[in-house]
Amino acid sequence: MHTPSEPDLRHHGDAEVRGGGAELTDLAVNVRTGTPPVWLRERLAASLDGLAAYPDGRAARRAVAERHGLPEERVLLTAGAAEAFVLLARALRVRRPVVVHPQFTEPEAALRDAGHTVERVLLDPEDGFRLDPRAVPGDADLVVVGNPTNPTSVLHPAQALAQLARPGRTLVVDEAFMDAVPGERESLASRTDLPGLVVLRSLTKTWGLAGLRIGYVLASPGTIARLERAQPLWPVSSPALAAAEACSAPPALAEAAHAAHHLAADRAHLTAALSAFEGVQVYGPAAGPFLLVRMAEAAAVRGRLRGLGFAVRRGDTFPGLGPEYLRLAVRDRATTDRFVEALAKVLADG
Repeated sequence: MHTPSEPDLRHHGDAEVRGGGAELTDLAVNVRTGTPPVWLRERLAASLDGLAAYPDGRAARRAVAERHGLPEERVLLTAGAAEAFVLLARALRVRRPVVVHPQFTEPEAALRDAGHTVERVLLDPEDGFRLDPRAVPGDADLVVVGNPTNPTSVLHPAQALAQLARPGRTLVVDEAFMDAVPGERESLASRTDLPGLVVLRSLTKTWGLAGLRIGYVLASPGTIARLERAQPLWPVSSPALAAAEACSAPPALAEAAHAAHHLAADRAHLTAALSAFEGVQVYGPAAGPFLLVRMAEAAAVRGRLRGLGFAVRRGDTFPGLGPEYLRLAVRDRATTDRFVEALAKVLADG
């Protein structure tokens, strides 16, 4: 349980659109709209013919490995990136785990549930939530950081993250949103020279597969073997394996790259519109499919936006943020224009 002074680490954006919120225009969840695409739906439907057989992950594992130029023994398929956080928390023996915040809260929640005492490194909003590697304790033997980071949308330089790697330390970089970055610049996914590096990826966001649960871990063969031993048998379903294989193929990578460039343009449109409001601070430069904003009375603004048909993500459940923060998913320009009109009305009404 969380205390009143402690953020609710188990709160996520989907809570904003459950039940009665299902009719709202969703700016709370960071899944790309219009997904899964038709071709992927067809691949998933075709996989249903094999449901009588136990899942065989070899082809999907091979496809992910080829996609990143890695040997297969450095890949572990998981039921979403969230499962990977639980595996890491349970399988790794660590003394001083550190989580860099603000970021996705499941890594810390999983570590706490596994009995670990977690330290937080809180990044400074006055510095745009940029990472200074020197802020991380030198004797931390597990460090978790997101890139690009949810909810700040900051893309940390690969060079800065690489400085955190050292013998005796596991460095976990959550790249769940990296395929939304044009060129996947600053990714560490294909690096094999950094000791203790673990990269997590998700197919949920770009491909609209939140309900399917598919992600993967990239790490040393030894780490992969330890995590695999902590998994139950057949942890990833056959449809999810079909998705992993399909989304790792060159045509899908080309489509994702195109979507990333389109997203960047839509994000710039949203950023410009929000920046025109007095009293609304937009953090940037942003690199993810969402923006972090700060404004007075954000909780009241969020409530009034719901009344006008829009769901946005509260920010106060992220360590290092407070009730004055909101996270907004990037949508197409028409949706953004409708949202900005609603926000203007809310702010004008006080």
